[in-house]
Amino acid sequence: MACPRKLLPFGFTAFVSAIFAVYVGYSLHGIYELFHPEVCTAQHAKSDCLLPMIAPNDQGEWPALQLRIYTSIASNPDHVVNKGNEVHRIAFLDITESIDKRVQIDVPSHTRNNGTLYAHVFLLPADCKDVDPYKSEWRMVKSVCLTEYRVPSAETFQLMAGSAEPDELSSSQSMRQLRASGTPVTHIRSVLPLTVAAESPLFLKQKVPAEIHQQLQLTVENGLVYYWPFFFINRVSFREKDLVHVKPSTDTVDLQIQYKPVSIGKFRLLISALMTFEAFRDIGFSDRDIDEVKGIYADTSFYLLAATTFVASSHIFFDILAFKNDISFWRNRKNMVGLSTRAVLWRCFSQLIIVVYLFDQKTSLLVLIPSGVGVIVEAWKVTKALRMTITFKSGIPRISYRTASVAEAQTDDFDSEAMKYLIYLLIPLCIGGSLYSLAYIPHKSWYSWIIQCAANGVYAFGFLFMMPQLFLNYKLKSVAHLPWKAFMYKAFNTFIDDMFAFIITMPTAHRMACFRDDFVFLIYLYQRYLYPVDKTRANEFGESFEEQANESKKTK
Repeated sequence: MACPRKLLPFGFTAFVSAIFAVYVGYSLHGIYELFHPEVCTAQHAKSDCLLPMIAPNDQGEWPALQLRIYTSIASNPDHVVNKGNEVHRIAFLDITESIDKRVQIDVPSHTRNNGTLYAHVFLLPADCKDVDPYKSEWRMVKSVCLTEYRVPSAETFQLMAGSAEPDELSSSQSMRQLRASGTPVTHIRSVLPLTVAAESPLFLKQKVPAEIHQQLQLTVENGLVYYWPFFFINRVSFREKDLVHVKPSTDTVDLQIQYKPVSIGKFRLLISALMTFEAFRDIGFSDRDIDEVKGIYADTSFYLLAATTFVASSHIFFDILAFKNDISFWRNRKNMVGLSTRAVLWRCFSQLIIVVYLFDQKTSLLVLIPSGVGVIVEAWKVTKALRMTITFKSGIPRISYRTASVAEAQTDDFDSEAMKYLIYLLIPLCIGGSLYSLAYIPHKSWYSWIIQCAANGVYAFGFLFMMPQLFLNYKLKSVAHLPWKAFMYKAFNTFIDDMFAFIITMPTAHRMACFRDDFVFLIYLYQRYLYPVDKTRANEFGESFEEQANESKKTK
Protein backbone atom coordinates (compact mmCIF):
# COMPACT_ATOMS: atom_id res chain seq x y z
CA MET A 1 0.00 0.00 0.00
CA ALA A 2 1.47 3.32 -1.09
CA CYS A 3 2.10 5.95 1.53
CA PRO A 4 -0.02 9.08 1.22
CA ARG A 5 1.81 12.09 -0.14
CA LYS A 6 2.11 15.29 1.80
CA LEU A 7 0.02 18.15 0.56
CA LEU A 8 3.01 20.47 0.89
CA PRO A 9 6.67 19.71 0.14
CA PHE A 10 7.64 21.39 3.42
CA GLY A 11 6.48 21.32 7.01
CA PHE A 12 4.77 23.88 9.20
CA THR A 13 8.05 24.92 10.86
CA ALA A 14 9.72 25.58 7.51
CA PHE A 15 6.72 27.59 6.33
CA VAL A 16 6.65 29.76 9.47
CA SER A 17 10.45 30.20 9.29
CA ALA A 18 10.19 31.46 5.71
CA ILE A 19 7.45 33.94 6.67
CA PHE A 20 9.56 35.08 9.61
CA ALA A 21 12.67 35.64 7.45
CA VAL A 22 10.72 37.60 4.82
CA TYR A 23 9.03 39.77 7.45
CA VAL A 24 12.27 40.57 9.30
CA GLY A 25 14.09 41.35 6.05
CA TYR A 26 11.29 43.63 4.85
CA SER A 27 11.12 45.44 8.20
CA LEU A 28 14.88 46.01 8.39
CA HIS A 29 14.93 47.26 4.81
CA GLY A 30 12.12 49.70 5.61
CA ILE A 31 13.98 50.99 8.67
CA TYR A 32 17.16 51.43 6.61
CA GLU A 33 15.30 53.48 4.00
CA LEU A 34 13.86 55.70 6.73
CA PHE A 35 17.34 56.61 7.95
CA HIS A 36 18.88 56.88 4.48
CA PRO A 37 16.59 58.92 2.18
CA GLU A 38 17.57 59.65 -1.42
CA VAL A 39 19.22 63.09 -1.73
CA CYS A 40 20.70 65.32 -4.41
CA THR A 41 24.24 64.68 -5.66
CA ALA A 42 26.72 66.69 -7.70
CA GLN A 43 25.04 65.43 -10.86
CA HIS A 44 21.79 67.23 -10.04
CA ALA A 45 21.13 70.91 -10.69
CA LYS A 46 20.22 73.14 -7.75
CA SER A 47 16.86 73.85 -9.33
CA ASP A 48 16.00 70.15 -8.95
CA CYS A 49 16.69 70.20 -5.22
CA LEU A 50 15.20 71.51 -2.01
CA LEU A 51 17.89 73.55 -0.26
CA PRO A 52 18.13 74.10 3.53
CA MET A 53 17.37 77.64 4.71
CA ILE A 54 19.61 77.15 7.73
CA ALA A 55 22.72 74.99 7.43
CA PRO A 56 26.09 74.59 9.19
CA ASN A 57 29.11 76.51 7.90
CA ASP A 58 32.30 74.99 6.55
CA GLN A 59 33.48 74.29 10.10
CA GLY A 60 30.27 72.38 10.81
CA GLU A 61 28.90 75.06 13.17
CA TRP A 62 25.19 75.86 13.04
CA PRO A 63 23.98 79.46 13.43
CA ALA A 64 22.73 80.27 16.92
CA LEU A 65 18.95 80.28 17.35
CA GLN A 66 16.57 81.38 20.06
CA LEU A 67 13.83 79.32 21.71
CA ARG A 68 10.88 80.85 23.56
CA ILE A 69 8.13 78.94 25.35
CA TYR A 70 4.79 80.47 26.29
CA THR A 71 1.72 79.06 28.02
CA SER A 72 -1.78 80.34 27.36
CA ILE A 73 -5.40 79.26 27.65
CA ALA A 74 -5.80 80.35 24.01
CA SER A 75 -5.07 77.84 21.27
CA ASN A 76 -4.03 80.58 18.82
CA PRO A 77 -0.36 81.55 19.26
CA ASP A 78 -1.07 85.07 17.97
CA HIS A 79 -2.39 86.01 21.43
CA VAL A 80 0.66 84.95 23.44
CA VAL A 81 2.07 88.48 23.69
CA ASN A 82 -1.02 89.99 25.29
CA LYS A 83 -2.54 87.02 27.12
CA GLY A 84 0.28 84.50 27.22
CA ASN A 85 2.98 83.92 29.79
CA GLU A 86 6.60 83.39 28.80
CA VAL A 87 7.82 80.52 30.97
CA HIS A 88 11.30 79.97 29.55
CA ARG A 89 13.73 81.37 27.00
CA ILE A 90 16.94 79.94 25.60
CA ALA A 91 18.73 82.98 24.20
CA PHE A 92 21.40 81.03 22.29
CA LEU A 93 20.32 77.58 21.21
CA ASP A 94 22.87 75.23 19.69
CA ILE A 95 20.61 72.77 17.89
CA THR A 96 23.21 69.99 18.13
CA GLU A 97 23.22 69.97 21.96
CA SER A 98 20.58 68.41 24.21
CA ILE A 99 18.90 70.49 26.92
CA ASP A 100 16.95 69.31 29.95
CA LYS A 101 15.48 72.14 32.02
CA ARG A 102 12.82 72.07 34.72
CA VAL A 103 10.70 75.21 35.16
CA GLN A 104 7.62 76.06 37.18
CA ILE A 105 4.52 77.26 35.35
CA ASP A 106 1.42 78.94 36.73
CA VAL A 107 -1.90 77.12 36.34
CA PRO A 108 -4.69 79.62 35.44
CA SER A 109 -8.06 79.40 37.17
CA HIS A 110 -9.60 78.41 33.83
CA THR A 111 -7.38 75.31 33.75
CA ARG A 112 -8.03 74.49 37.40
CA ASN A 113 -11.77 74.50 36.70
CA ASN A 114 -11.45 71.59 34.29
CA GLY A 115 -10.18 73.81 31.47
CA THR A 116 -7.29 73.56 29.02
CA LEU A 117 -3.78 75.00 28.74
CA TYR A 118 -1.65 75.36 25.61
CA ALA A 119 2.08 75.67 25.04
CA HIS A 120 3.35 77.83 22.16
CA VAL A 121 7.01 77.37 21.21
CA PHE A 122 8.82 79.88 19.01
CA LEU A 123 12.08 79.24 17.14
CA LEU A 124 13.65 82.60 16.30
CA PRO A 125 16.98 84.08 15.19
CA ALA A 126 19.32 84.58 18.14
CA ASP A 127 19.59 88.34 17.58
CA CYS A 128 15.87 88.93 18.21
CA LYS A 129 15.59 91.13 21.33
CA ASP A 130 12.02 92.34 20.93
CA VAL A 131 9.39 91.27 23.45
CA ASP A 132 7.00 90.46 20.62
CA PRO A 133 8.29 87.34 18.79
CA TYR A 134 6.22 88.28 15.74
CA LYS A 135 8.48 91.29 15.14
CA SER A 136 11.48 89.08 14.42
CA GLU A 137 12.91 88.66 10.91
CA TRP A 138 11.53 85.13 10.72
CA ARG A 139 9.92 82.67 13.12
CA MET A 140 8.72 79.10 13.39
CA VAL A 141 5.82 78.40 15.74
CA LYS A 142 4.58 75.09 17.13
CA SER A 143 1.62 74.76 19.49
CA VAL A 144 0.37 71.86 21.56
CA CYS A 145 -2.31 71.30 24.17
CA LEU A 146 -0.63 70.53 27.48
CA THR A 147 -3.82 69.19 29.07
CA GLU A 148 -5.66 65.91 28.65
CA TYR A 149 -8.88 64.64 30.17
CA ARG A 150 -8.46 61.43 32.15
CA VAL A 151 -10.29 59.57 34.89
CA PRO A 152 -8.18 60.01 38.06
CA SER A 153 -6.13 56.95 38.90
CA ALA A 154 -6.63 55.19 42.21
CA GLU A 155 -4.42 56.37 45.05
CA THR A 156 -2.55 53.92 47.26
CA PHE A 157 -2.58 54.00 51.05
CA GLN A 158 -1.58 51.90 54.04
CA LEU A 159 -4.42 49.43 54.67
CA MET A 160 -3.45 48.98 58.33
CA ALA A 161 -2.87 52.68 59.02
CA GLY A 162 -5.02 54.65 61.40
CA SER A 163 -7.73 57.10 60.45
CA ALA A 164 -6.75 60.05 58.28
CA GLU A 165 -7.40 63.75 58.86
CA PRO A 166 -10.89 65.07 57.98
CA ASP A 167 -9.53 67.12 55.03
CA GLU A 168 -7.72 64.10 53.67
CA LEU A 169 -10.83 61.93 54.06
CA SER A 170 -12.96 64.51 52.25
CA SER A 171 -10.44 64.75 49.40
CA SER A 172 -10.17 60.96 49.12
CA GLN A 173 -13.95 60.60 49.08
CA SER A 174 -14.31 63.16 46.29
CA MET A 175 -11.60 61.40 44.29
CA ARG A 176 -13.32 58.04 44.75
CA GLN A 177 -16.60 59.58 43.59
CA LEU A 178 -14.91 60.91 40.45
CA ARG A 179 -13.36 57.53 39.71
CA ALA A 180 -16.63 55.71 40.40
CA SER A 181 -18.58 58.03 38.08
CA GLY A 182 -15.93 57.71 35.35
CA THR A 183 -15.79 61.51 34.95
CA PRO A 184 -12.60 62.62 33.15
CA VAL A 185 -10.89 65.67 34.65
CA THR A 186 -8.01 67.88 33.59
CA HIS A 187 -4.48 66.47 33.73
CA ILE A 188 -1.49 68.52 32.67
CA ARG A 189 1.66 67.21 31.02
CA SER A 190 4.79 67.60 33.11
CA VAL A 191 7.16 67.00 30.17
CA LEU A 192 7.45 69.09 27.00
CA PRO A 193 9.72 67.28 24.47
CA LEU A 194 11.09 69.43 21.62
CA THR A 195 13.22 68.37 18.66
CA VAL A 196 14.93 69.93 15.65
CA ALA A 197 16.37 67.85 12.81
CA ALA A 198 20.08 68.65 13.11
CA GLU A 199 20.78 67.72 9.49
CA SER A 200 20.47 69.71 6.28
CA PRO A 201 20.34 67.30 3.33
CA LEU A 202 19.45 68.40 -0.21
CA PHE A 203 16.23 66.62 -1.09
CA LEU A 204 15.21 65.85 -4.65
CA LYS A 205 12.00 67.76 -5.44
CA GLN A 206 10.45 64.75 -7.15
CA LYS A 207 11.42 62.26 -4.43
CA VAL A 208 10.68 64.00 -1.16
CA PRO A 209 9.64 61.35 1.41
CA ALA A 210 5.94 61.46 2.25
CA GLU A 211 6.56 62.00 5.98
CA ILE A 212 8.82 65.00 5.28
CA HIS A 213 6.53 66.44 2.61
CA GLN A 214 3.80 67.03 5.20
CA GLN A 215 6.20 68.96 7.47
CA LEU A 216 7.85 71.17 4.86
CA GLN A 217 7.81 74.97 5.23
CA LEU A 218 9.14 76.37 1.96
CA THR A 219 10.51 79.72 0.80
CA VAL A 220 11.41 80.72 -2.78
CA GLU A 221 14.42 82.99 -3.33
CA ASN A 222 16.06 83.72 -6.68
CA GLY A 223 14.21 80.88 -8.34
CA LEU A 224 15.46 78.32 -5.82
CA VAL A 225 13.28 76.55 -3.28
CA TYR A 226 14.46 76.50 0.35
CA TYR A 227 13.01 74.63 3.33
CA TRP A 228 13.08 75.74 6.96
CA PRO A 229 14.43 73.44 9.70
CA PHE A 230 12.19 70.59 10.81
CA PHE A 231 10.97 71.91 14.15
CA PHE A 232 8.81 69.41 16.01
CA ILE A 233 7.01 68.97 19.34
CA ASN A 234 7.66 65.29 19.89
CA ARG A 235 4.21 63.92 20.74
CA VAL A 236 5.63 60.39 20.53
CA SER A 237 7.26 61.14 23.89
CA PHE A 238 3.93 62.11 25.46
CA ARG A 239 3.50 59.40 28.08
CA GLU A 240 0.61 58.66 30.40
CA LYS A 241 2.94 58.52 33.39
CA ASP A 242 3.83 62.22 32.87
CA LEU A 243 0.23 63.42 33.35
CA VAL A 244 -0.41 65.30 36.61
CA HIS A 245 -3.93 65.65 37.99
CA VAL A 246 -4.92 69.33 38.22
CA LYS A 247 -6.93 69.91 41.38
CA PRO A 248 -8.73 73.15 42.34
CA SER A 249 -5.87 73.84 44.76
CA THR A 250 -3.12 73.36 42.16
CA ASP A 251 -1.52 76.78 41.54
CA THR A 252 1.75 75.71 39.90
CA VAL A 253 3.10 72.65 38.12
CA ASP A 254 6.69 71.67 37.34
CA LEU A 255 7.30 71.44 33.59
CA GLN A 256 10.35 69.57 32.33
CA ILE A 257 11.54 71.00 29.00
CA GLN A 258 13.46 68.39 27.04
CA TYR A 259 15.22 69.42 23.84
CA LYS A 260 16.98 66.76 21.75
CA PRO A 261 18.40 67.07 18.24
CA VAL A 262 17.49 64.23 15.89
CA SER A 263 18.59 62.97 12.52
CA ILE A 264 16.40 63.08 9.43
CA GLY A 265 15.86 59.34 9.75
CA LYS A 266 14.73 59.65 13.38
CA PHE A 267 12.47 62.55 12.44
CA ARG A 268 10.81 60.46 9.71
CA LEU A 269 10.45 57.59 12.17
CA LEU A 270 8.66 59.82 14.69
CA ILE A 271 6.24 61.13 12.07
CA SER A 272 5.56 57.57 10.83
CA ALA A 273 4.98 56.41 14.39
CA LEU A 274 2.41 59.16 14.98
CA MET A 275 0.53 58.12 11.84
CA THR A 276 0.60 54.49 13.01
CA PHE A 277 -0.71 55.44 16.46
CA GLU A 278 -3.61 57.29 14.88
CA ALA A 279 -4.42 54.16 12.88
CA PHE A 280 -4.28 52.09 16.08
CA ARG A 281 -6.66 54.52 17.76
CA ASP A 282 -9.09 54.27 14.85
CA ILE A 283 -9.32 50.48 15.17
CA GLY A 284 -10.06 50.62 18.89
CA PHE A 285 -6.72 50.76 20.76
CA SER A 286 -6.93 52.89 23.89
CA ASP A 287 -4.48 55.68 24.77
CA ARG A 288 -2.98 53.45 27.45
CA ASP A 289 -2.30 50.64 24.97
CA ILE A 290 -0.69 53.07 22.52
CA ASP A 291 1.34 54.58 25.34
CA GLU A 292 3.11 51.25 25.90
CA VAL A 293 4.28 51.17 22.27
CA LYS A 294 5.52 54.76 22.40
CA GLY A 295 8.36 53.73 24.67
CA ILE A 296 9.92 51.78 21.80
CA TYR A 297 10.14 54.85 19.53
CA ALA A 298 10.71 57.66 22.02
CA ASP A 299 14.45 57.22 22.64
CA THR A 300 15.93 54.82 20.15
CA SER A 301 18.54 54.72 17.42
CA PHE A 302 18.62 52.90 14.11
CA TYR A 303 20.53 49.94 15.56
CA LEU A 304 18.36 49.69 18.68
CA LEU A 305 15.20 49.88 16.59
CA ALA A 306 16.49 47.17 14.25
CA ALA A 307 17.35 45.00 17.25
CA THR A 308 13.91 45.66 18.75
CA THR A 309 12.25 44.60 15.49
CA PHE A 310 14.31 41.40 15.38
CA VAL A 311 13.70 40.60 19.06
CA ALA A 312 9.94 41.19 18.84
CA SER A 313 9.67 39.15 15.62
CA SER A 314 11.73 36.31 17.10
CA HIS A 315 9.52 36.29 20.17
CA ILE A 316 6.39 35.88 18.04
CA PHE A 317 8.11 33.28 15.85
CA PHE A 318 9.13 31.02 18.75
CA ASP A 319 5.78 31.57 20.45
CA ILE A 320 3.98 30.21 17.38
CA LEU A 321 6.24 27.17 17.12
CA ALA A 322 6.09 26.46 20.86
CA PHE A 323 2.30 26.81 20.82
CA LYS A 324 1.95 24.46 17.84
CA ASN A 325 4.21 21.76 19.31
CA ASP A 326 2.70 22.10 22.78
CA ILE A 327 -0.80 21.56 21.40
CA SER A 328 0.40 18.60 19.32
CA PHE A 329 2.07 17.02 22.34
CA TRP A 330 -0.98 17.22 24.61
CA ARG A 331 -3.45 16.28 21.89
CA ASN A 332 -1.59 13.04 21.16
CA ARG A 333 -0.75 12.29 24.77
CA LYS A 334 -2.24 8.93 25.83
CA ASN A 335 -1.23 8.91 29.50
CA MET A 336 0.43 10.98 32.22
CA VAL A 337 3.37 8.67 32.84
CA GLY A 338 6.38 10.75 33.84
CA LEU A 339 4.46 14.05 33.90
CA SER A 340 3.54 15.99 37.02
CA THR A 341 -0.23 16.49 37.26
CA ARG A 342 0.15 18.96 40.10
CA ALA A 343 2.57 21.05 38.04
CA VAL A 344 -0.06 21.29 35.28
CA LEU A 345 -2.70 22.35 37.80
CA TRP A 346 -0.34 24.93 39.25
CA ARG A 347 0.50 26.38 35.83
CA CYS A 348 -3.20 26.85 35.11
CA PHE A 349 -3.84 28.52 38.46
CA SER A 350 -0.74 30.73 38.30
CA GLN A 351 -1.51 31.79 34.73
CA LEU A 352 -5.00 32.86 35.85
CA ILE A 353 -3.55 34.84 38.78
CA ILE A 354 -1.08 36.58 36.45
CA VAL A 355 -3.84 37.61 34.03
CA VAL A 356 -5.93 39.07 36.86
CA TYR A 357 -2.87 40.88 38.23
CA LEU A 358 -1.90 42.32 34.84
CA PHE A 359 -5.47 43.46 34.31
CA ASP A 360 -5.49 45.12 37.75
CA GLN A 361 -2.21 46.87 36.89
CA LYS A 362 -3.71 48.03 33.56
CA THR A 363 -0.72 46.72 31.65
CA SER A 364 -0.40 46.67 27.87
CA LEU A 365 -2.61 44.45 25.70
CA LEU A 366 0.67 43.25 24.15
CA VAL A 367 1.28 41.41 27.43
CA LEU A 368 -2.31 40.81 28.55
CA ILE A 369 -3.71 39.09 25.45
CA PRO A 370 -1.02 36.36 25.17
CA SER A 371 -1.43 35.68 28.89
CA GLY A 372 -5.20 35.32 28.45
CA VAL A 373 -4.72 32.82 25.61
CA GLY A 374 -2.31 30.93 27.86
CA VAL A 375 -5.05 30.49 30.49
CA ILE A 376 -7.33 28.79 27.94
CA VAL A 377 -4.56 26.45 26.81
CA GLU A 378 -3.58 25.56 30.38
CA ALA A 379 -7.23 24.84 31.28
CA TRP A 380 -7.38 22.39 28.35
CA LYS A 381 -4.21 20.70 29.61
CA VAL A 382 -5.83 20.25 33.01
CA THR A 383 -8.54 18.06 31.45
CA LYS A 384 -5.77 15.89 30.01
CA ALA A 385 -3.82 15.77 33.25
CA LEU A 386 -6.87 14.76 35.30
CA ARG A 387 -7.78 12.12 32.68
CA MET A 388 -11.11 13.87 32.10
CA THR A 389 -13.37 13.34 29.11
CA ILE A 390 -16.16 15.83 28.45
CA THR A 391 -19.07 14.66 26.33
CA PHE A 392 -22.38 16.31 25.52
CA LYS A 393 -25.70 14.50 25.71
CA SER A 394 -28.84 16.45 24.83
CA GLY A 395 -26.78 19.63 25.17
CA ILE A 396 -25.74 18.78 28.75
CA PRO A 397 -21.99 18.30 29.39
CA ARG A 398 -21.01 15.08 31.13
CA ILE A 399 -17.61 14.49 32.69
CA SER A 400 -16.06 11.06 32.96
CA TYR A 401 -12.68 10.04 34.36
CA ARG A 402 -10.29 7.40 33.09
CA THR A 403 -8.77 5.02 35.62
CA ALA A 404 -5.04 5.54 36.18
CA SER A 405 -2.66 2.80 35.10
CA VAL A 406 0.01 1.30 37.33
CA ALA A 407 2.72 3.48 35.80
CA GLU A 408 0.58 6.59 36.21
CA ALA A 409 -0.11 5.70 39.84
CA GLN A 410 3.63 5.44 40.45
CA THR A 411 4.12 8.85 38.83
CA ASP A 412 1.40 10.32 41.06
CA ASP A 413 3.15 8.94 44.16
CA PHE A 414 6.43 10.62 43.20
CA ASP A 415 4.53 13.80 42.35
CA SER A 416 2.78 13.81 45.73
CA GLU A 417 6.06 13.30 47.55
CA ALA A 418 7.69 16.23 45.78
CA MET A 419 4.70 18.51 46.39
CA LYS A 420 4.73 17.70 50.11
CA TYR A 421 8.25 19.06 50.45
CA LEU A 422 7.31 22.21 48.53
CA ILE A 423 4.28 22.95 50.70
CA TYR A 424 6.44 22.93 53.84
CA LEU A 425 8.67 25.53 52.18
CA LEU A 426 6.12 27.73 50.44
CA ILE A 427 3.42 28.25 53.08
CA PRO A 428 5.70 30.16 55.55
CA LEU A 429 7.21 32.19 52.71
CA CYS A 430 3.84 33.21 51.27
CA ILE A 431 2.33 34.07 54.65
CA GLY A 432 5.38 36.09 55.65
CA GLY A 433 5.40 37.97 52.34
CA SER A 434 1.69 38.77 52.60
CA LEU A 435 2.02 40.16 56.13
CA TYR A 436 5.04 42.26 55.16
CA SER A 437 3.14 43.67 52.17
CA LEU A 438 0.15 44.48 54.37
CA ALA A 439 2.25 46.26 56.97
CA TYR A 440 4.71 48.25 54.86
CA ILE A 441 3.48 48.55 51.23
CA PRO A 442 0.59 50.87 50.26
CA HIS A 443 -2.24 49.43 48.14
CA LYS A 444 -5.30 50.77 46.37
CA SER A 445 -7.73 48.43 48.18
CA TRP A 446 -7.99 45.11 49.99
CA TYR A 447 -8.75 43.45 46.65
CA SER A 448 -5.57 44.95 45.23
CA TRP A 449 -3.60 43.59 48.22
CA ILE A 450 -4.97 40.06 47.70
CA ILE A 451 -4.18 40.10 43.97
CA GLN A 452 -0.75 41.63 44.60
CA CYS A 453 0.17 38.98 47.18
CA ALA A 454 -1.07 36.14 44.98
CA ALA A 455 0.85 37.50 41.98
CA ASN A 456 4.01 38.03 44.03
CA GLY A 457 3.75 34.45 45.24
CA VAL A 458 3.47 33.24 41.67
CA TYR A 459 6.33 35.40 40.44
CA ALA A 460 8.65 34.79 43.38
CA PHE A 461 8.01 31.10 44.04
CA GLY A 462 6.27 29.93 40.87
CA PHE A 463 9.43 28.40 39.49
CA LEU A 464 9.51 26.09 42.53
CA PHE A 465 6.43 24.34 41.20
CA MET A 466 8.52 23.20 38.27
CA MET A 467 10.56 21.22 40.77
CA PRO A 468 8.10 18.29 41.01
CA GLN A 469 8.77 17.60 37.33
CA LEU A 470 12.51 17.71 38.01
CA PHE A 471 11.94 15.32 40.93
CA LEU A 472 10.01 12.94 38.67
CA ASN A 473 12.80 13.02 36.11
CA TYR A 474 15.26 12.16 38.87
CA LYS A 475 13.16 9.25 40.17
CA LEU A 476 12.44 7.83 36.72
CA LYS A 477 15.96 8.57 35.44
CA SER A 478 14.37 9.76 32.19
CA VAL A 479 13.37 12.92 30.37
CA ALA A 480 11.98 11.21 27.26
CA HIS A 481 8.39 11.83 28.40
CA LEU A 482 8.80 15.63 28.16
CA PRO A 483 7.63 17.68 25.12
CA TRP A 484 11.14 18.61 24.09
CA LYS A 485 10.27 20.41 20.87
CA ALA A 486 7.84 22.74 22.59
CA PHE A 487 10.18 23.00 25.56
CA MET A 488 13.16 24.10 23.45
CA TYR A 489 11.12 26.77 21.67
CA LYS A 490 9.94 28.06 25.04
CA ALA A 491 13.52 27.96 26.30
CA PHE A 492 14.66 30.15 23.40
CA ASN A 493 11.88 32.54 24.31
CA THR A 494 13.10 32.80 27.90
CA PHE A 495 16.30 34.40 26.64
CA ILE A 496 14.35 36.59 24.23
CA ASP A 497 12.09 37.60 27.12
CA ASP A 498 15.16 38.79 28.98
CA MET A 499 15.65 41.42 26.26
CA PHE A 500 11.95 41.97 25.58
CA ALA A 501 11.31 42.71 29.25
CA PHE A 502 13.22 45.99 28.93
CA ILE A 503 11.36 47.09 25.78
CA ILE A 504 7.68 46.62 26.67
CA THR A 505 6.35 48.30 29.81
CA MET A 506 5.23 45.76 32.40
CA PRO A 507 5.19 45.38 36.19
CA THR A 508 8.61 44.84 37.75
CA ALA A 509 7.59 41.47 39.17
CA HIS A 510 6.57 40.26 35.70
CA ARG A 511 9.90 41.49 34.32
CA MET A 512 11.91 39.67 36.99
CA ALA A 513 9.98 36.43 36.35
CA CYS A 514 11.47 36.36 32.84
CA PHE A 515 14.94 35.86 34.34
CA ARG A 516 13.69 33.23 36.81
CA ASP A 517 12.90 30.73 34.04
CA ASP A 518 16.50 30.74 32.77
CA PHE A 519 17.61 28.92 35.91
CA VAL A 520 15.06 26.12 35.53
CA PHE A 521 15.84 25.79 31.84
CA LEU A 522 19.50 25.07 32.61
CA ILE A 523 18.52 22.37 35.12
CA TYR A 524 16.33 20.65 32.53
CA LEU A 525 19.21 20.71 30.05
CA TYR A 526 21.50 19.17 32.66
CA GLN A 527 18.98 16.39 33.29
CA ARG A 528 18.79 15.72 29.56
CA TYR A 529 22.56 15.33 29.60
CA LEU A 530 22.41 12.98 32.62
CA TYR A 531 19.64 10.78 31.19
CA PRO A 532 20.41 10.11 27.52
CA VAL A 533 17.63 8.77 25.32
CA ASP A 534 16.88 5.08 25.81
CA LYS A 535 14.87 3.24 23.14
CA THR A 536 12.94 1.41 25.86
CA ARG A 537 11.70 4.63 27.42
CA ALA A 538 8.45 6.26 26.45
CA ASN A 539 8.65 9.29 24.19
CA GLU A 540 6.62 12.49 24.48
CA PHE A 541 3.50 10.70 23.20
CA GLY A 542 3.75 7.80 25.67
CA GLU A 543 5.26 5.43 23.08
CA SER A 544 8.67 3.76 23.01
CA PHE A 545 10.81 2.95 19.99
CA GLU A 546 10.34 -0.80 20.55
CA GLU A 547 6.54 -0.43 20.69
CA GLN A 548 6.56 1.44 17.39
CA ALA A 549 8.75 -1.23 15.82
CA ASN A 550 6.41 -4.03 16.99
CA GLU A 551 3.35 -2.21 15.65
CA SER A 552 5.13 -1.70 12.32
CA LYS A 553 5.83 -5.45 12.06
CA LYS A 554 2.20 -6.31 12.85
CA THR A 555 1.02 -3.89 10.16
CA LYS A 556 3.28 -5.52 7.58
